[in-house]
Amino acid sequence: MTLRAHMMDVPLMVSDILVHADNCHGQQEIVTLLPESLQIHRQNYSQTHKRTKKLANALTNDLGIEPGDRVATIAWNSHRHFELYYAISGVGAVVHTVNPRLDPKQLIWMLAHAESKAVFFDVQFAPLIDGIAAMCPGVKNWILLSDASHADKVQTDCLTYEEVIKDHSEDFDWPVFDENAACGLCYTSGTTGDPKGVLYSHRSSVLHAMATMGADVMGVGASGVLLPVVPMFHVNAWGIPFAAPMAGAKLVMPGPGLDGATLHTLIDAEDVSYVAGVPTVWLGLLNYLEANDKRIDNVKRVLIGGSALPEALLRAYEDKYGVIMQQGWGMTEMSPLGTVNVALPKHADLSREDEIKIKLKQGRLVFGVGMRIVDDEGNELPWDGQSSGHVQVRGPWIASAYFKGAGAESFTDDGWFQTGDVAHLDGDGYMTITDRSKDVIKTGGEWISSIDLENAAMGHPGVEMAAAVGMPHPKWQERPLLVVQAKEGAEKDADSIIKYLSGQVPKWWLPDAIEFIDAMPIGATGKMLKTKLREIYANYEFPGVDA
Repeated sequence: MTLRAHMMDVPLMVSDILVHADNCHGQQEIVTLLPESLQIHRQNYSQTHKRTKKLANALTNDLGIEPGDRVATIAWNSHRHFELYYAISGVGAVVHTVNPRLDPKQLIWMLAHAESKAVFFDVQFAPLIDGIAAMCPGVKNWILLSDASHADKVQTDCLTYEEVIKDHSEDFDWPVFDENAACGLCYTSGTTGDPKGVLYSHRSSVLHAMATMGADVMGVGASGVLLPVVPMFHVNAWGIPFAAPMAGAKLVMPGPGLDGATLHTLIDAEDVSYVAGVPTVWLGLLNYLEANDKRIDNVKRVLIGGSALPEALLRAYEDKYGVIMQQGWGMTEMSPLGTVNVALPKHADLSREDEIKIKLKQGRLVFGVGMRIVDDEGNELPWDGQSSGHVQVRGPWIASAYFKGAGAESFTDDGWFQTGDVAHLDGDGYMTITDRSKDVIKTGGEWISSIDLENAAMGHPGVEMAAAVGMPHPKWQERPLLVVQAKEGAEKDADSIIKYLSGQVPKWWLPDAIEFIDAMPIGATGKMLKTKLREIYANYEFPGVDA
């Protein structure tokens, strides 16, 4: 029989993070490139806490928001969006972050499915709101994230944020309730059929933020200056809006400024030391740096996730600009962090080529994330760095079900979440993703890693982006088709790419054909849309092969 300890049973509350930031890091800044004016706005954590309490009073007294209600945001990263995170969850309601890049029909469906009672939105999305508002009868209030001077940009009857909070008191006692109460709702676009909602709890969000602060994760501290380029509508900006105030770090919010020139200006002006975002963002910034002979010497590390880090991108940033590229992996269902790539002491004396091999792995498990790799029959595979299988995870910030019971097939009978990724683990806990289950190219009974083939192709000097897609083949079941977006001004030379790949991948991995595309289809979260490529090439036949 175990002996019960005498520790206090104090619930983990998201609101406590902001209280702590006010008490211990009150003068630290949140810097925002304002969405409505593209001007720089500054306020500190103490001012933010006061404004958040005004908002909490407005939510409960004027907008009729009650515990458990869903309140949606369609907004860029800003100080106001940050305030919404804490005020909505702090009163016991649920922050429903909505991705504005989705199809309007999906947004209408999502707001109805979530039963969101109010929607806060940035001025850039006024046309979107005007287009969908009449079809969202469940939304009682639309609130423009600005002041009254911008209200004429919206045709929909709406309130304005600054007017909503203006006359409310800065006094508000944050309630304490069950830490397992929902605080956030994010829909994943990585599943088939309708998007599926993931409900985060106060407990899971606080624990995830604490893990994020670890030295071998993001290493967030009070001296850090964090620029989350990953949007707050995409898995809570990877938890940075919780981890930064918990640590007392300065936050730089880019608003809609996700282009290379704007990011460089913010990084340079605010002495940004840590940046997080998807590979397409870093490709855009790299193109700007190279075209304008600029540098980002104050940046110490870049966390890259959403899709695999191409070797060419890693080498460009590290070798030319001295910026450490740090790969991570996770999912909406995982809050999202699961692994982060940080070197071990034994790697200190590795050659540069061997070091890069380690860096191209998705990283080591973050404490709190349990993982197993299983074969098609569900048998667990060894951590030998070679045995690839289906990735399953569990832990205190990993979903145990989807909102309203959708997608039950994604969870095993013994309580693991099936990620849909295919990977192997080595003895040090480093995970290497070889593919998505649905993207694996099966040729003659063997697997080709589309990720490895794509990354190899992107090392070619004329290739901007590459996607490998399995196409039907009468003899081999499937063979790889490589779709390439060439760099501006580069010759579209398939033979040159095949010759280059011949020294990079096994011969039987070489694509049977290469097709060039003007612009790679990019999804709402910055990832390449292979589903769209499969539609484009649905009836594709390899040259010289009879169907």
